[in-house]
Amino acid sequence: MANQGVMTSLRDENHSTPDTEFASEATIGNFFSTDYKRNDDLKQMLDSNKDGLKLEAMKRIITMIAKGRDPSHLFPAVVKNVVSKNIEVKKLVYVYLVRYAEEQQDLALLSISTFQRALKDPNQLIRASALRVLSSIRVPVIAPIVMLAIKESAADMSPYVRKTAAHSIPKLYSLDPEQKDELVAVIEKLLMDKATLVIGSAVMAFEQVCPERTDLIHKNYRKLCNLIVDVEEWGQVLILNMLTRYARTQFVDPNTKQPVPEKEFYEEEEEDEATDEPTRPRSLDADHRLLLRNAKPLLQSRNSAVVMAVAQLYYHLAPKNEVGTVARPLLRLVRSQREIQSVVLTTIASMSVKRKDMFEPHFKSFFIHTVDPLPVKLMKLDILTNLAGESNISLLLREFQVYIASQDSKFVAATIQAIGRCASNIKEVTSTCLAGLVALLSNKDEAIVAESVVVIKNLLQSQSADQEAIITKMIKLIDHVIVPVARASILWLIGEYCDKVAKYGPDVLRQMAKSFTNEEDLVKLQIVNLAAKLFVTNPKQTTLLCQYVLNLAKYDISYDIRDRARLIRNILFPSENIKAIKNPKKIFLAPKPAPILESKYKDRDTFQLGSLSHFLNIRANGYRDLPDFPEVAPDSTVRNVEPPSRPTSVNAERVSVSYAQEEKSKRKPTFYSSSSEEEEVDGEESKSETSETVTESDSEMSELQSEPDQDLDKKSISIQEKTAGKTADSTEDSDSSESETSSESEEDEIRPKAAQGTTSPPSAQTTKSNLDLLLDFDGAVPDIPTPIITPTIGGFLTPIVPTVTTSSSLMSNSVDSIVMSSPAYVANNPKELISRTAGNGIQVGIRFTRSPHLYSSTMASIELHFTNTTAEDLGEIKVANKVLPVGMTICDFPVVSSLPHGQTRTALIGIDFGDSTQAAVFDISIGDRILKLSIKPPIGEIIRAVSMSETYFLSQQVKLRGMQESTAVATLPPSVVDGHAICRRVYEVANVSPIPSSDPLVFRFGGQTLSSKTLVLITLKTEAPKVTVIVNCEKIIIGQMLANQVKEALDKH
Repeated sequence: MANQGVMTSLRDENHSTPDTEFASEATIGNFFSTDYKRNDDLKQMLDSNKDGLKLEAMKRIITMIAKGRDPSHLFPAVVKNVVSKNIEVKKLVYVYLVRYAEEQQDLALLSISTFQRALKDPNQLIRASALRVLSSIRVPVIAPIVMLAIKESAADMSPYVRKTAAHSIPKLYSLDPEQKDELVAVIEKLLMDKATLVIGSAVMAFEQVCPERTDLIHKNYRKLCNLIVDVEEWGQVLILNMLTRYARTQFVDPNTKQPVPEKEFYEEEEEDEATDEPTRPRSLDADHRLLLRNAKPLLQSRNSAVVMAVAQLYYHLAPKNEVGTVARPLLRLVRSQREIQSVVLTTIASMSVKRKDMFEPHFKSFFIHTVDPLPVKLMKLDILTNLAGESNISLLLREFQVYIASQDSKFVAATIQAIGRCASNIKEVTSTCLAGLVALLSNKDEAIVAESVVVIKNLLQSQSADQEAIITKMIKLIDHVIVPVARASILWLIGEYCDKVAKYGPDVLRQMAKSFTNEEDLVKLQIVNLAAKLFVTNPKQTTLLCQYVLNLAKYDISYDIRDRARLIRNILFPSENIKAIKNPKKIFLAPKPAPILESKYKDRDTFQLGSLSHFLNIRANGYRDLPDFPEVAPDSTVRNVEPPSRPTSVNAERVSVSYAQEEKSKRKPTFYSSSSEEEEVDGEESKSETSETVTESDSEMSELQSEPDQDLDKKSISIQEKTAGKTADSTEDSDSSESETSSESEEDEIRPKAAQGTTSPPSAQTTKSNLDLLLDFDGAVPDIPTPIITPTIGGFLTPIVPTVTTSSSLMSNSVDSIVMSSPAYVANNPKELISRTAGNGIQVGIRFTRSPHLYSSTMASIELHFTNTTAEDLGEIKVANKVLPVGMTICDFPVVSSLPHGQTRTALIGIDFGDSTQAAVFDISIGDRILKLSIKPPIGEIIRAVSMSETYFLSQQVKLRGMQESTAVATLPPSVVDGHAICRRVYEVANVSPIPSSDPLVFRFGGQTLSSKTLVLITLKTEAPKVTVIVNCEKIIIGQMLANQVKEALDKH
C-alpha cells in the first residue's frame, strides 16, 4: 500500500511538472513501444529508497537494452543496487551487469565483494546470477577469485548453480589458460554429477577446455548413454557430438569384416559347401551397441538439432544395415522451416552419394513443389539424381519433363544438368536423354537451349551414335545461341569432330572470324582452337582463315588469347629458328576421356555431418576432424565402474541384505563387466540390476547415519506379529504359513540385537530357506512393517493391503531421518486395462498394490486380472515380447498354467518405470492368442510413502525451492468439510504418508520416487474454500504433474 501511495504521488507530480517523467505507464501499454521517453529520471529512481521505483527503473533499462539502445552510462547507478534486498530488483541488476560487466570492468571490480557474498545467498537464482556476473568480468587479476567461486559452486546443492558453474569454466579458461589443470579437475567432478540439468553443461565445458582428455569420459560413458534421454535438448546435441568423436577412438569400424575362426566340426559337416568368404560381419562391442540403442529414441525428438545429431552419429558409427533407421526422421525435418530444410537436405545429399539405398524407398518424398524456394529445389534435384537407378529412372524422367516447363530459368537449367547426369550414369537411358535434350534445342528460351548444348557436348563424348546428326543440328543454332558457354561448346564440338562435319567446319570458322572482335574471351579461345584443328585436318581450305584468326588474336586485349595465339602460331607456322613439329594432329586432336558428371556433395563426407564446415563445404574456424576408427579396439575395461564397497558395521538384517546382493552379483555378471556381449534385453536387465544394487547400498549408508528409535522398532515388531498371526489363520497352504512364521520369528530374534548395536558377520548367519532369501533380496528398509503375503495363482507371493501407519506413531518419530511407511490407501478393485471387446473375449484389469516388489524395491508391484469370457478354455498365460523405453525394466510373473472359461486368474508383475510416466509396452501370450498391454503409471504410483519429523520435512523443503517447487490452487467442493476428507483425496492420488504438522490448517505429506529415491514433499495450506498445493521435488516434471493431479483431486465434486 505504501508503494502504491508513492506511485500515486509521483503520477500527480508528473501531471503538474512536465519536465519530470516516470515510466509507470510502461507496463500498462506496449512494453516495447517505439515512443522514446526521456531517461533523465532513471538515476533518481535508482537512488530512491523505494523498491518499487528501483524495480520500475530497472524494467525501463532492460527495455532500452532490448530495443538496442545503450544504457551503459547508468552503470554506476545500477551497480549500487546490487546490494538490494528485493529479489526482483537484484535479478534485473544481475541481468544488466552480465551485459555490461566486460565494458565497465573498473566499476564492476568495486562490487566483487558483493558478488562473493551473493554466492552464499539462500536463493539459488541469486547464487547462479552472482557467479555469472563474476565470470563475465574479463580482468585477469580476479581469475583466482573466479576459480574459487567456480569450485564452491560446482559443489553446490542446487543443480542450477552447478550448471552455471559449468558455463563459467570456458569463460575463465579463455581469460587465464594457466588455470586449465584446476578447471579440468572441476570438469571431472561435474561429469560425475547425476543431475541431468548439469550433464549437458559439463560436456560443453569439457569440449571447450580439454576435448583431448578422453580418460575423463571412460568412467562416465555408460552413465551419459543412459541419461541422454533425460537431458535437455541443448545438452543432448552436445553429448551426441562428443560421444560420436569418443566412439570413433574407442571402437573399431563396424562395417569391416573379421576373419571366421576355423571350426573342424563345421568343416566336416559342410564339406560340400564352398568357403569362398573367410570373413564375417564384425560384432559390435557392448558399449558401442549401448550408445546406438540409447540414441535411437531421440530420433522422435521435436528438436531438429537433436534429430540431426542422432543422424550423424548413426552415419558415422552404425553398421550399414542400421543406418537406414534415420531416413524417416530426416524426411520429417524436410517439412520444417526453410532454414532447417537447407541443412537437412545438405546432409541427405551427402548421405545419398554413398548410401543411396537408405532413401530409395522414399524416392517420391523428394519430388519438388512449386512453393519450394530455389535452393531447396536445387538440393532436391541433386538428391533425386543421386537416387536414380534402373528401377525408377522412367518415373524420374517424366518428373523432369514437368520441371522443364517451369518459369524459373535457373531451375530449368539445373534440371537439364540433372538429365545429363542421369544419362551419363545410367547407360540404358543415354540415347533417350540425348533425344530429349536435342528436342530442347528448338525451345524459345535461350537459357534452356544454351544449357542443353553444354550438356549434349558432355554426353557426345561418351555416345558414339548419331554424333553427326546432333552436331549438324547444333551448327544451325550458332547464330541464335548467344550464351558464351553454349557458343563455346558448339565450336568445341565442331573442332573435336571435324572429320564428321568436314563440309560445315570452314563455313563456321569464316562466320566466327567476322564476329571475332565482338565475342567473349571464352568464345575467342575456342575460335582459335577451331582454326588450329581445321588447319590440321583440312589445310587446303582453312590455311588463310587460320592465319587471319591468329592475326586477330595477336592484337587482342586479353593476354590469355594473345599467348594462346602465339603458341599455336609457333606450332603450325614455325619460323626458321624453331624446329617444326612433325605431327601436330596428335596435339590438337588427341583422344580425350569422357567427362564424369558427379554430385557436388560427393566430397563433403570428409566433414562431420551437420557441422558448419559440412554445410559450407569449407573448414570453419574451430572445426576438429573426425578421428578414424582404430584397427584394434582399446581396452574396454577402462569404462568399468566399481560398485560401492559393503559397509563394515551394520545390524544383522542389513548385513544379510547386502550379503544376498553381493552373492547375486557374483553369480550373474553386471552390465558394467568387461565381458558383457549379450543381447539387448540381457544388457538392459543387467544394467537395471547394477543400478539397483548401487541405489540400495546408498540408501543403507544414509540409514546408518540416523538409526530409528528402539521404541519404533518394537512397535513395528508387534505389528508384524499381529499381521503374521492373521496371515497364518487365513492361509490354506500350511507349508507357506510355516515358512512365513519362521521368517518372522527369525526377524524378531534379530531386531533386539540390532537395537542394542550388536552386529554379526554374514558367515555367522544360519542357513535360510528359499523364501527367506527372496525376502532378504528385496533390500527394503527393515523398519517397514512387513506386509501380509499369501500365495496366489498368478505369482509366487502377492502383497495384500498393509497396515496403515497411525498418526500417533508418526508423531513419535522425532529423529531427523526418513523412515519407510505403509501406504495410507490402496485401491481394492482393479481398473479395466483391456475391455472384453478389444481383447476378443479376454478382459484385463489392473491394480497398483503400492507395495515393494519382491524382486526389487525400485519396482512397482502391479496386479493383472485376466478374465476369460469366451466359450473355450485358454492355455497358459506368460509374458512374451517387450518394447521398453531406455531405463525401464520388467520382472515377469510366473507362467499361469491355464485360463478356464468364465474364470479369472491373477498375476503379479514388477515394473521399474525409472521415475517416468512412459508406458511399458509388452505382449501377453494367452494360449495361442497375443494381447498387447500398455501400462502407463499415474504419477502417484511411482512414489512410495515415507515418514519423517516436521523439522526434517521443513529443512528438506528449504533446499528444494525455486524451480524445484511447483504450486497450484484448488477450490474445495462443499462436500469436503474436514481434514480427513482432504487427506483421503491426496492418498487416492499419490502413495504418500502424513507428516506431523504443528499448524492445524497446514497438511504435510512425504514420499520418495521408487527408482531414484528422490524426496517428494507435499504441503496443503487451507484457507477455505481455497487450498494452496505446494510440491517440492528435485525432479521438476514429477513435481509439476503431481501438483496438478492433487489440485484436480481436490477440485472434484
